[in-house]
Amino acid sequence: MTEQTAQSRSPIGLIALLSACNFVIGMGAFVVIGMVPLLVADLRISTAAAGGALTVYALSYAVLSPVLVSLTGRVGRRRVIAAGMVVFAGGALLSALAPNLTMLYLARALSAAGAGLVTPVGAAVVAALAPQSTQGKAIAAFYFGLTLSQALGVPIGGWIAYTFGWRAAFWIVMVMALLFSALIWRRVPAGLRFTPVSLSDLGRTLKNGLVMGAVLFTSSYLCAFYVLFTYLAPLLDQTMGYGRDGITLVLLLFGAGAVVGNLMGGVLSDRLGSVQSLVLLCLCQIVLMPLFSGLPIEHVFVLVLAFVWSAVGWSFVAPQQVRLLKLAPDMAGVVLALNAAAIYVGSASGSALGGLIQTVGDLTWLGAAGGIGMLGALGHLLWSHRAANLRAARQSNFQSAGTKL
Repeated sequence: MTEQTAQSRSPIGLIALLSACNFVIGMGAFVVIGMVPLLVADLRISTAAAGGALTVYALSYAVLSPVLVSLTGRVGRRRVIAAGMVVFAGGALLSALAPNLTMLYLARALSAAGAGLVTPVGAAVVAALAPQSTQGKAIAAFYFGLTLSQALGVPIGGWIAYTFGWRAAFWIVMVMALLFSALIWRRVPAGLRFTPVSLSDLGRTLKNGLVMGAVLFTSSYLCAFYVLFTYLAPLLDQTMGYGRDGITLVLLLFGAGAVVGNLMGGVLSDRLGSVQSLVLLCLCQIVLMPLFSGLPIEHVFVLVLAFVWSAVGWSFVAPQQVRLLKLAPDMAGVVLALNAAAIYVGSASGSALGGLIQTVGDLTWLGAAGGIGMLGALGHLLWSHRAANLRAARQSNFQSAGTKL
């Protein structure tokens, strides 16, 4: 099927299917957050080493995703996405069978390679197929699956891990990934191709300091966020005495907050503008995250805090996507892949930093550390926005001078 024929069809069903794939990817990627204490007990490792399962996944995604997307730029999109889901399933299988930490890390790297094909390629397909007037909503719908994985996938996976063992959660992820790979093969039009992305395109984008400065705000923001989020389960265990049910409830509320935040971010971006929205969200995080260093507190306040923190935290997705697409509309495919990679650079950096902090201090330090990190993210945002404004002003002056001549 040609690109023109594909675009003439309603993309709603395809977007829903790709969003569901994103749900599986998100669940498989972040399910380890709800099973850190179980990994510690079963594999006889430290809490920081267990959190490293997320760090390895994130770093592998960040390195492999842009390269794999570029190398497969001329391959049909159906083949790339379906193959990515199969590779992701293979990583989940090896995770379920991993006898030690080394094998678990290798399995997580394999999963990251598969996910690194599915999410950015799926986003590019959605952006290309959707009408220009509804492109933003289509992209938000695609990423809704990833957000919903925070709301349902992660807490359900955590509950399964506590009830049937942590390996069972990976078995379920594997089955789901294989199922959706088959659905992609059946439902996505064959021969679906768009303007191919090459390694040279990737190289040019990486050399664009203005664009990369904006992309890497995603990393600095999520680095601060994941300092705390990666170790939320052991923090609640230590300070609140929560076990399976308590941690699952908190993760469910956190996931509900992520869904609300995904919707709230779009509204904020439309009303305030993307940069102004991101500034406001950083300020809110600077206030909220240190509150976790004050645990234990009343149970109801923990639940409210988890919901509000998540809603504010995940509201950044839509404004940042809008900001990047406006900044580099002619490089949308590459920028989306790099932004997806930046998400995992941030989560990897945050989980690694959180692990380091608790080795020299205590889990209760993580909330305050996250707040300080978010202050740095705010500085990064203001710097990159100022750089963009200065370049735009120089270009405007140059064009005005050319017109006068």
